[in-house]
Amino acid sequence: MNDLATIVVVEDDDVIRSLLAMNLAAEGFTKVTGCARGDEGLDTIRRSRPDLVLLDVMLPGVDGFTICRRIRDTAALSGTRVIMLTARTQNEDIVRGLECGADDYVTKPFDRKVLIARIRAVLRRGTLVAAGTDFDGLVLNEESHAATLYGEELKLPLGEFRILSLLAAHRGRVLARSRILNAVQSGDRFTTERTIDVQIANLRRKLGRWAEHIETVRGVGYRVKP
Repeated sequence: MNDLATIVVVEDDDVIRSLLAMNLAAEGFTKVTGCARGDEGLDTIRRSRPDLVLLDVMLPGVDGFTICRRIRDTAALSGTRVIMLTARTQNEDIVRGLECGADDYVTKPFDRKVLIARIRAVLRRGTLVAAGTDFDGLVLNEESHAATLYGEELKLPLGEFRILSLLAAHRGRVLARSRILNAVQSGDRFTTERTIDVQIANLRRKLGRWAEHIETVRGVGYRVKP
């Protein structure tokens, strides 16, 4: 339900921040906190662990891209969704936002109804998959790095297991190649983002029809569809 979702709005424009809070309240989102500075917003996010962050890019203190990266690098915030709100409409800015780990990117000026629809869509996405959860026949054991598919053992090198586990744990969320690389690399085993593409290709071959769950997001990275 809407009134159970906690939202932090990080926006330095007082008028926009107030309007967002009013519009959210009108739609049933009653647990909304507003912050005018990036550093203040980051502190609030870490302390409150919200369900969703509406995040401006150009902020005093700490910019939105940095905040998004720090959210994604914090295990305790792994379930926090991020929608970036910005007047920057260049494709490279949108790609950068998604590469930082944003779930969606909305440009200003935005339509209120469209924004609310996107918020609801993002909040509907599945939460993290716990270790050992059966996800359409796929079971991953984080402790033993073992994987089974439809009851049959999957023989996966450690790198491929880590990639599959990361994508499955964040199903519905696009993960940039750079983020996958940072999360799964060990020593010199992974050296370039191109290596991730090779590992994904190997996984798809081994997963058979289950590989249909893995979606390539052109120019950004990959996701396991919810």
